[in-house]
Amino acid sequence: MVPTVAFAPAVVVAPPVVVEPVMVPEAYTWDGVEYVGLVGDQYFYLGAGNVWLVAGPDRLERFHGWERGHPDWRNHATRNDRFRKDAHGHAQPRRDEKQK
Repeated sequence: MVPTVAFAPAVVVAPPVVVEPVMVPEAYTWDGVEYVGLVGDQYFYLGAGNVWLVAGPDRLERFHGWERGHPDWRNHATRNDRFRKDAHGHAQPRRDEKQK
């Protein structure tokens, strides 16, 4: 007699869906290399395709070096009417327009 082997069906668990908040700065500045904006305490840079991406440690280090010489950059930042795409490429209205 040949023993039989039974296999249980494989269970596939999908990875959790990570939903990133939509972040588009209301204002930005040119730091000599690229456009940088701030939402809350998170810095973003304008990436390829004119979408805002989270600034990583290397960019933050460079920007904070620039910022030391330009501490009033927020007073001279450009209102963001032009670059309104989030990291997913979706156009986002200004926050003051959402409230109308």
